[in-house]
Amino acid sequence: MSHRVIYGEDDPRRHTAKLKAMLSGVADYAWHDVGKVNDPRAQALLKTTAEILLGLRKAYDEFEQEGEMIWRKAS
Repeated sequence: MSHRVIYGEDDPRRHTAKLKAMLSGVADYAWHDVGKVNDPRAQALLKTTAEILLGLRKAYDEFEQEGEMIWRKAS
């Protein structure tokens, strides 16, 4: 059973969670497609795309972790 937390529209976690899922999906798609193309430049582009998107997703993770610590201190 999945426990989904619903955040308010003004809560940044609502938006970061959605964007993280989208970034992960596109990164996975890019990694998967690397093996489907023969052009080394296209492969490099797909790999770079995936790495950048996963790096951005990590930034969202760190933002959420910092935010959780701040929210815990405030309550």
